[in-house]
Amino acid sequence: GVFSFAWIIDFPAFDWNEDENRWDSLHHPFTAPIAEHMDWVATRPGEVISDAYDLVCNGSELGGGSIRIHDPKVQSEVFRALGLTDEQARSKFGFLLDALSYGTPPHGGIAFGLDRIVMMLAGTDAIRDVIAFPKTTAASCLMTEAPSPVDDAQLQELSIRLRN
Repeated sequence: GVFSFAWIIDFPAFDWNEDENRWDSLHHPFTAPIAEHMDWVATRPGEVISDAYDLVCNGSELGGGSIRIHDPKVQSEVFRALGLTDEQARSKFGFLLDALSYGTPPHGGIAFGLDRIVMMLAGTDAIRDVIAFPKTTAASCLMTEAPSPVDDAQLQELSIRLRN
């Protein structure tokens, strides 16, 4: 078959959350804004474009990723734009802020969905045709009959309590 590839770029960095009256990260809170929008995070978050990208083939996403924030000041501004106080950001992500303070170089990543790539190469429209142990829409496995019951001793060992 014919394969038509495209890079999808220029995603918004933030999405307004009506229910919580605050901004959410569209990709994740570690995605860098494009260079031209670095100064907009605090004042114009709804207009900030992220340095994120998806690779699409024949209309299906094969992979996606982003350039990560490497400047601790920008990372702190993004956390503030998301409604986190400096104390909350330090509590949740102090390890990252510390790492960035040592001079992290610009870096990025991408993750490919190998199952989707194999699906396209196999010429099928059903991803379950190429997954070794496909799950149902209820996340159960017909082959292994998972999930299976767990006894109380296993739950206690893992400090898990079931709620009904």
